[in-house]
Amino acid sequence: MAQEYDADVIVVGSGAVGSNVANELVDQGKSVIILEAGPSVPRWKILMNFRNSGRHYDHNDPYPNNPWAPTSYQPGYLENSGSFNMMPGMLKLVGGTTWHWGGATWRYVPNDFKLNSLYGKGRDWPISYDDLEPYYTRAEYQLGIAGSDTEDQSGNHAGEAFPPRSKPYPIDNEKYSYNAQVLNDRLVEAGYKTCHEPTVRIHKPWDGRPACQGNNNCDQVCPIGTLYNGSIHADRATKKGAKLITEAVVHKIETGEGGKITAVRYLTPEGEEHRLTAKAFVLAAHSFETAKLMMMNDIGNSSDMVGRNLMDHIGISMEFLAKDTMWSGRGPVQQATIMNWRDGDFRSEHSANKSALANGNPQIGLADAAIKAGLMGKELDERIMDQSSRYMYVYSFFEMLPDPANRIQPNPNWKDSIGLPGIKIHFDVDDYVKAGAVKAREMYHDINNKMGGEILRINGFENHDHLMGTMIMGDDAKNSVVNHEGRSHDHENLFIASVGIIPAAGVVNPTLTAVALGIRSADIIAKEV
Repeated sequence: MAQEYDADVIVVGSGAVGSNVANELVDQGKSVIILEAGPSVPRWKILMNFRNSGRHYDHNDPYPNNPWAPTSYQPGYLENSGSFNMMPGMLKLVGGTTWHWGGATWRYVPNDFKLNSLYGKGRDWPISYDDLEPYYTRAEYQLGIAGSDTEDQSGNHAGEAFPPRSKPYPIDNEKYSYNAQVLNDRLVEAGYKTCHEPTVRIHKPWDGRPACQGNNNCDQVCPIGTLYNGSIHADRATKKGAKLITEAVVHKIETGEGGKITAVRYLTPEGEEHRLTAKAFVLAAHSFETAKLMMMNDIGNSSDMVGRNLMDHIGISMEFLAKDTMWSGRGPVQQATIMNWRDGDFRSEHSANKSALANGNPQIGLADAAIKAGLMGKELDERIMDQSSRYMYVYSFFEMLPDPANRIQPNPNWKDSIGLPGIKIHFDVDDYVKAGAVKAREMYHDINNKMGGEILRINGFENHDHLMGTMIMGDDAKNSVVNHEGRSHDHENLFIASVGIIPAAGVVNPTLTAVALGIRSADIIAKEV
């Protein structure tokens, strides 16, 4: 008698990657259950939370922080050791952390897949850029991305559109805002290599999303739904037949004959336990929570690599006052990008870096600094108006290398309301990144000089929430967690869909790459279940 299942596939996590996997599987005729630890919250409620909050620089503040599904800012939930304090802005609700992301959707360049072969550092991917290119295209059309089809995004192929593409972006790139245009013009005439950032913050309507109106607070929440987030594909999948169960915290994974995964168990906020079976399972619950869940259940960890090799695009940033008025804060929050140090032989010596102009509204921070300096009345007003008109903010990402010592683990010393552990993090910044930061600081001084500016401060190492490596991909089951399909080396019917499987960080935002990998895994799963 054939075994009956609750679904063909169970997807744990409804963020951008998990929801796209679910949507692809439903499109291919499979029954799917999506389990999400957090609730489903309409945009208007999140927007009202943001407007009523006095902590507008706290990206997590407008979002639910439930005791059974804590966000990363819940005191005690993340416990750091090591020299660097890792505190990413992680959310738990339908759509996941892409509710408050920058929206940058880059492709990796071909050499990013061959870091060890070309430069003797880190790891190679088990697949090439050409293997992933068709899935990059599918992901770009699912997410609705605006970008340039004519620019070199590598800094290494002047005059050529690069990396190669099989299809144009769905939407062309937006023109630069005023400050981005001025910065771009000054840098290009000085020999810098710049390009537009591809983004899901679109300037033309696409697939039911309106064009951006430049509200300039999409780092916290996009008020009108221009900025893509994972709830779009969670909704799309459920309308086509997927079953979404919210406030369902998966805590146990069962195995059976041949090491196959047979069932998952989840807890409700009241502590009630439910069990679900499927032919295949996809874990897509963020780089931290997925690794924690696997370690709690001793799943997929024969290599002892689950939770290890944690990478982020650790970076630094510069705040300066240009000689002329720049009016930061008008228009989209990110656009102009500097790619001089994205790829080249220097990667055998120091990290690649990507630098960009951030276009957030600076007035709260400038006013706070002026008040702390003791200014009041007319003097305070004049300081705020002068500095906010000339303020510029340039930030950089650095290419980290996978190091097994940088890791996360379950933390039994802190538990949530249903008794599940928090997370311990150990993280150090290595010499490869520190050497790359030296180059970035040299560039900052040069940029400031070209803008006739005055440096306010160069900030030290900061995290950027690109949490890769904790379920690292590779061909060798002895030193990796999943293979090139995203399939567990240890469990034939278990797949990981996450930026956490990326084995070499490169220097660009990884979300598009994770969605492309997830769609590729969905195609493979659909043929097997």
